[in-house]
Amino acid sequence: MRIVIAGGHGQIALRLERLLAARGDEVAGIIRNPEQSEDLRSAGAEPVVLDLESATVDRTAEVLRGADAAVFAAGAGPNSGTERKDTVDRGAAVLFADAAERAGVRRYVVVSAMGADPDHPGDEVFDAYLRAKGAADAYVRSRTALDWTILRPGMLTNDAGTGQVQLSVSTGRAPVPRDDVAAALLELLDTPATAGLTLELISGSVPVTVAVKDVAGN
Repeated sequence: MRIVIAGGHGQIALRLERLLAARGDEVAGIIRNPEQSEDLRSAGAEPVVLDLESATVDRTAEVLRGADAAVFAAGAGPNSGTERKDTVDRGAAVLFADAAERAGVRRYVVVSAMGADPDHPGDEVFDAYLRAKGAADAYVRSRTALDWTILRPGMLTNDAGTGQVQLSVSTGRAPVPRDDVAAALLELLDTPATAGLTLELISGSVPVTVAVKDVAGN
């Protein structure tokens, strides 16, 4: 398969790129900073320099054309302000969905956030983040030309992955290693029957492959 990942230098994206490359898939990672290119090559991914805050739908669709799936894993980052939550976490996600649709890429997987809600109250930056992610998720759900799956992980950690998770519509809040999030994304990409699902992910006691099979088709 050929997979295109927005936010290709993110911690989860780099892990997913390594997993995809290790099994022989072709993977491209979209990055804004060309200095990150070597990190992507080391992960086995082709770096594509493109700023999703200023790119057009047509230019982004060129990058996506011919892909089997698209993954939106971009984010403004923890040190960004309210404005970039809107331009990246919402705006870039909407742009990437439109571009996937234009390029004819149906399979579309989103890395969202637990608690994402377009109507989330509050004036803090994190509140704006949850509203932006919620608005992006709502937009993706409205796109009938996309076979979308939205994954909302719990509190992300850099602990070594266990391969054991809890995956369902609602899990409750708990931590999950980024390793296991990447492993779950890999399985979701391979499981088209998870299209149309918004899922929460935390550490648990079920192997990732089994957890994804258990929710597929629901």
